[in-house]
Amino acid sequence: MRKVPVDRGVAFGCRELVFVAGPCVIESRGMALDLARRLSSIARRLKAPFVFKASFDKANRTSVDSFRGPGIDKGLEILAEVRSKFDVPVLTDVHEPWQCAPVAEVCDVIQIPAFLARQTDLLVAAGRTGAVVNVKKGQFMAPEDMVNVVRKIESTGNRRICLCERGSSFGYRNLVVDMRSLAIMRDAGYPVIMDATHAVQRPGGLGTGSGGDGAYAPLIARAAVAAGVDGVFMETHLNPPEAKSDAANAIRLSEVERLWRKLVDINAVVKGCR
Repeated sequence: MRKVPVDRGVAFGCRELVFVAGPCVIESRGMALDLARRLSSIARRLKAPFVFKASFDKANRTSVDSFRGPGIDKGLEILAEVRSKFDVPVLTDVHEPWQCAPVAEVCDVIQIPAFLARQTDLLVAAGRTGAVVNVKKGQFMAPEDMVNVVRKIESTGNRRICLCERGSSFGYRNLVVDMRSLAIMRDAGYPVIMDATHAVQRPGGLGTGSGGDGAYAPLIARAAVAAGVDGVFMETHLNPPEAKSDAANAIRLSEVERLWRKLVDINAVVKGCR
């Protein structure tokens, strides 16, 4: 499997487990900087590779009235400050091809949302930047289908690719994670990340928003690490019930360090890191 270097000594596809964490959406500059400071401190204590994630725009919210974020200009300004101040790589989503180039000037990892995983123009634009491209598998896709996603990005000459599992549709407003998909996607030759918090989402479950079973996110994370994933993606918040996006799924910040320690230990057993 190909090793995918990011920056600041972080790389996917090594024996070390990479943590990708942060708020679902940038709610304010202060909130983003505070979370980045706390998460990067935890990562340093654990000597664990860490990528800070946050969205500048949640373009696929359930309701037109939902909070979307500060927008690309202000959002990238905040992410650049996080990257510089805490010396960590940063990740954010893109939704349209024109966003890829400016995002790549600031961010180390461009993320393709699950709903857009088959959008050829978006994948190609992201690939052309040369940045790491993390693609979330669509809830409507089989893991084998991600080979075609990989080929679209590879057509640009970019081999810095990660694939991300976030659950599959299981009837209406429910998701299920088939752990076999982690191994199947790795057969494409690239590192695989488990999105533990979106995997317990209940899409549209609140009528005008998505619900979820956030209490099970740590379970999903532990199982995925035991299955040998290369990274764990999780959204965190100081007070999840007050989060402006995905409040039902985010892991409370006070619980993160204990969970990360468990995941590091599981990864060490599986991959023989100690």
